Amino acid sequence: MMNFEWFVSLRYLRAKRKQTFISVISFISIGGVTLGVAALILVLAIMTGFHDGVRQQILGNVPHILFQKHGFGLKGYQEIGREIQESSNLVQSIAPYLSQQAMLLSNSNVSAVSVKGVEVDNKIFNLDMMTYEDKNAAELLFNNEARLPGIVISVESSVALGVSLGDTVNVIPPMFTMTPFGMIPKMKPFQLVGIFRQSGGFFETYYAYISLPHAQSFLDMKGEVTGLEIEATAFDRTAQLAAQLRSNYDYPFVVRTWEDMFGSFLSALRLEKLGLFIVLGIIVLVAAFNIATTLIMVVMEKNRDIAILRSMGAKSGSIMRIFILEGLIIGGVGTTLGTSIGLFLAKNADTIIKGLENLLGVSIFDQAVYGMSEFPSKVVSSDVVAVALMALIISLLATVYPAWHAARMDPAESLKYE
Repeated sequence: MMNFEWFVSLRYLRAKRKQTFISVISFISIGGVTLGVAALILVLAIMTGFHDGVRQQILGNVPHILFQKHGFGLKGYQEIGREIQESSNLVQSIAPYLSQQAMLLSNSNVSAVSVKGVEVDNKIFNLDMMTYEDKNAAELLFNNEARLPGIVISVESSVALGVSLGDTVNVIPPMFTMTPFGMIPKMKPFQLVGIFRQSGGFFETYYAYISLPHAQSFLDMKGEVTGLEIEATAFDRTAQLAAQLRSNYDYPFVVRTWEDMFGSFLSALRLEKLGLFIVLGIIVLVAAFNIATTLIMVVMEKNRDIAILRSMGAKSGSIMRIFILEGLIIGGVGTTLGTSIGLFLAKNADTIIKGLENLLGVSIFDQAVYGMSEFPSKVVSSDVVAVALMALIISLLATVYPAWHAARMDPAESLKYE
């Protein structure tokens, strides 16, 4: 059975003809809370989706952990790799690599890249790429019977050089050979066997891939590598695995995680997400002021009713609860509607954006620029709960002063002139 505080709270929300203005303000308050909650949930979902999309683009070409050595090439890397693999169950894979800055030369065009020697199971071969005669890129790169060793470059580098699959590309590292005519740059021809394009284009321009044995021979680092690329079983286990490696391998070894290399960029995205949470939270705060205004006007309008309730035995606590409940009803309805609308928009963001693009004939989200196949939006339960709780708490705080003022009213003073 409904107690009288709930009954009176609900009754006060249903305005009589002369109190229509108060009712309108109540609906504006509900609309304000709804708008604020929906906007917060939608924006947080988009920021989370964008953050995850950027992280995936980074991890598409960057390993979880780089294991290197100060100032020297890494010798005995096979044994070190086995030790690391056996020392932790957080290691998924280990791949040696050899990297060197170089110039690519073809058709009198040049392009600066980082030439990277990799093994046959490197994750670069998981990218979509065009290959020579539509053969497997790894097989082409590690074909020892080919006339020229193979090389895989980005589509940007191929355009800059004016080359296509099967053409010859000269690689010039910062190494020189002494001859009777002076110092001559070292140069080696490679056959272009693959052209890749990674979505987003964060790093693709800067890499050219050759086989690790050819890289070791060409760069005079036989038996050595630049470092080891270590993949953890999950990206969020990277810090734990890195801590284990640092405890086992101190100077001159260096352990760097993907967060060490690119964490500042992702931290900026997290800070932006927090800033948007605060800014959009002000919408809910403004709606809370409307709730307080509504309750103050109701208290002023209902001072005679309050006095009668007090004279009939209602305690000040009951009067206070009536107006707190009224404010919570407004806040609760707004929060529920806002959460529903926000979740609907967040989970259908890509469909809505594409529909608007088709309807308006404009490009709102350029997939080529952001490197994402769909509009990023990821709903996180903790974010939704935090937004809903914040809205309810702000709505509750907005009721405190009007409810306290109503509870302090003197019945005799209110009925003096009745």
